[in-house]
Amino acid sequence: MKPYLTKKFIKDYKSLPNDIQKIADNQLACLLKNPRHPSLKLKKMQDSRDIWEGRINYTYRFTFHWEGKNCILRRVGTHDILKKP
Repeated sequence: MKPYLTKKFIKDYKSLPNDIQKIADNQLACLLKNPRHPSLKLKKMQDSRDIWEGRINYTYRFTFHWEGKNCILRRVGTHDILKKP
């Protein structure tokens, strides 16, 4: 599986604190290796575009969707990003 980063994801990621970036890197690597890993706590969002939400830690989340076998990383940040995934 190959990840693709949206411009919003890149902008969001750069604004994260360094310690959260490191945790995010680990969780995103886990997503690509084993999307069913329990630490990700993946769930489909209530959105008609088939967008999913994953957990970085208690406060931070990321959103993504699948295009075939490719993972499109859409947003990353606090719960506020879930308002505009």
